[in-house]
Amino acid sequence: MSIPTVLFVCVHNAGRSQMAAGFLAHLAGDRIAVRSAGSMPGHQVNPVAVEAMAEIGIDIAGEQPKKLTDDAVLASDVVITMGCGDECPFFPGKRYEDWVLTDPAGQGIEIVREVRDEIRARVERLIESLGVQEGVGHE
Repeated sequence: MSIPTVLFVCVHNAGRSQMAAGFLAHLAGDRIAVRSAGSMPGHQVNPVAVEAMAEIGIDIAGEQPKKLTDDAVLASDVVITMGCGDECPFFPGKRYEDWVLTDPAGQGIEIVREVRDEIRARVERLIESLGVQEGVGHE
């Protein structure tokens, strides 16, 4: 049985989508394949997002923003967009969700923590909706 693949997309692939991918990999382990990309990728992951995730024990410091491709969308079962609007290619038969979240770019740690916590809640709901149990022993 194949595992579901989730693609998180935001404009720069530097904040929201990286945090979401970090949470999904942490909470679902190898039961869900995780990808992230950006329509206009930045040069590095937002250091404040890295700091906010490190506070809760999830390391996204080694990640690099990646360019969104049609192939990445085609290879995914669920595509979650975060503020990339019409930049994200649409293919019939895919499950799409648009998560409206504050862009952490240029924000202080307090705002980024709020975004992080909202993303975690949404990722937990996503895992539940895919019928996959959260990992045991990851907390």
